[in-house]
Amino acid sequence: MLSRTADHLFWMARYMERAENTARMLDVNYQSSLLPQSAAVAEQGWRGLLSISELTHDYNNRYGAIHPRQVKDFMVRDERNPSSILSCLRAARENARAVRGSLTTEAWETTNQTWLEFNRMLADGVMARDPSSVFEWVKFRSHLSRGVTVGTMLQDEAFYFIRIGSFLERADNTARLLDVKFHAVESDFYGAADERDSEYDFYHWSAILRSVSAFEIYRKVYRNVIQPDKVAELLILRPDMPRSLAACLNEVVTNLKLVSNEQSGETLRRAGRLRCDLEFARIDEILSTGLHAYLTQFLDRVGDLGLGISRDFLVSAH
Repeated sequence: MLSRTADHLFWMARYMERAENTARMLDVNYQSSLLPQSAAVAEQGWRGLLSISELTHDYNNRYGAIHPRQVKDFMVRDERNPSSILSCLRAARENARAVRGSLTTEAWETTNQTWLEFNRMLADGVMARDPSSVFEWVKFRSHLSRGVTVGTMLQDEAFYFIRIGSFLERADNTARLLDVKFHAVESDFYGAADERDSEYDFYHWSAILRSVSAFEIYRKVYRNVIQPDKVAELLILRPDMPRSLAACLNEVVTNLKLVSNEQSGETLRRAGRLRCDLEFARIDEILSTGLHAYLTQFLDRVGDLGLGISRDFLVSAH
């Protein structure tokens, strides 16, 4: 496969996944902001959202103070923000258009229609009237795109690069979400909380789980009250949890093996090493040595994997 084609497929998938992840985080934060809470707590939630996506600096330069409506606009429809949902869907569509011959008609039309309908929704003012419906729609369209890809495409190199892009992006996002949200309530690991704090903690951890569609899964797996260490275990180490770090790395390694070439050995080795570290890790060891340090190192390693994949498969055509 040409490097240019692989590059477009890889980034098409990453941008679609990024749009979904942004919609997930915005939806949960918007729903949480409707609960009774102080202005300081509400502002912390919106600041955390910008921090997860590394957009704090850009937002501050443009707007200064935190205002929920401005944060939503910045992360949904701002064309100058390369990580906004609008920018991600446009980039996914442009990458898909560049390799239409490598996609099925259904896969191309799904991506193209998503871009066109999203613009129509923004023009119709749906975002102002009902933000949650927009976020749910973006998630649904991402699910549809992924399902159409699996259901209609030949499982060849084009398919493998799409999968690698999707799950590398998902691993990065889940790690960022965990890092920022656990940081915000680091005190939960120490001492007992009063009744009001316990109620707040329940909503906080529920929001984290809902942002990765894991609330019902948590209940099914653990069958008890939501505990921070169990949330971390579910989202880091459980290979049967679709958005966990372990599940994402399993997919990345599986598909990397299928596209491997004579120069990708080191990248595959590093991906396999990271997967093994997740497979044999224990959550108590991770928490005892520091979750923030662990996730920071994980993000560095995922970033290194992305660079390795680009070097081995994607860059030569540029």
